[in-house]
Amino acid sequence: MQAEQKTFKYPYPYALEMGGELPGFELAYTTYGERNASDTNIVWICHALTGSSNAHDWWDGLVGDDKYFNPSQHFIICVNVLGSAYGSTGPLSVNPRTNKPYYHTFPTLTVRDVVGTLDLLRQELAISRIKICIGGSLGGQQALEWAVEKPDLFEELILIASNALHSPWGIAFNESQRMSIEADPTYKDAHDEAGAMGMRAARSIALLSYRNYDTYNFTQARDNPDQIDDFRASSYQQYQGDKFVKRFNAFSYWALSKIMDSHNVGRNRGGIVHALGLVKAKTLVLGIKSDLLFPLSEQQFLARHIPDAAFQEIDSLYGHDGFLIEYKQLTQVIRAWQETNGQLQMARIR
Repeated sequence: MQAEQKTFKYPYPYALEMGGELPGFELAYTTYGERNASDTNIVWICHALTGSSNAHDWWDGLVGDDKYFNPSQHFIICVNVLGSAYGSTGPLSVNPRTNKPYYHTFPTLTVRDVVGTLDLLRQELAISRIKICIGGSLGGQQALEWAVEKPDLFEELILIASNALHSPWGIAFNESQRMSIEADPTYKDAHDEAGAMGMRAARSIALLSYRNYDTYNFTQARDNPDQIDDFRASSYQQYQGDKFVKRFNAFSYWALSKIMDSHNVGRNRGGIVHALGLVKAKTLVLGIKSDLLFPLSEQQFLARHIPDAAFQEIDSLYGHDGFLIEYKQLTQVIRAWQETNGQLQMARIR
């Protein structure tokens, strides 16, 4: 499968929702496949918190040759979000006004800011209609915000393990992670590796929200009942923290967690219910029964208030991370929904 990795450069000041501006920005994006003559095969994927524009890398069960989103049939686009660590403008980028990296001075962004940059890229690519916009978690928040902001842009909208408003519970998890980063004395320094050990601990906290009690009982069980140290669960948390430090930075992690906290489609739109009523896309909402971070009640709320939306619950041992793992179920549900033109009365899949 051939992927094209590109960079969109926006050289003009970009005003931010909370005030201030960025003096231009860059977005790294990846495309797969080719646009057809009528532009009816465009699939826009919005990635989650620490994903990249390479959707095949982190969603390879859904994106790729012979997968449901197949480059031989679809023109697939995924953009690395503003503030991230994979090629788009973020805290480690050089501020052209100071000729130094932003680091702590990188502005606070919102989901609405991120979606605004996606739409500028869309305009640059002369895309006037998107067949499918799909995203999970923070990706679902972006997709929903975009569908409210541009109701006529999308034919189909698929929201997975996401919500209309980031909850106090979710914000508390993110704040705990930021507190871990702050507790690292190096975080006050201005260099790329600052706060790395704090971020390592933050990622360990995050994993507890992405998985659940049953996940750890199954995957990290004691090696023997009499064990008193060197537990698998302990080494797993250490390993995941170490792995994350190798691929990310504390400044971007901080920025992205703030973006997630900002999510509220009803802000300055007359409330959440009114905003959801603006969505015109045919919508499928998917929730994961064991998800502690984005519980089913949040997806059920979306499905109740987005006009004619379908709701589907899936089972997964892996909690919130199920949207990155349960490819067979996701493919089955999406196919059934599309084949019935969005009219299928969805039943829970086990």
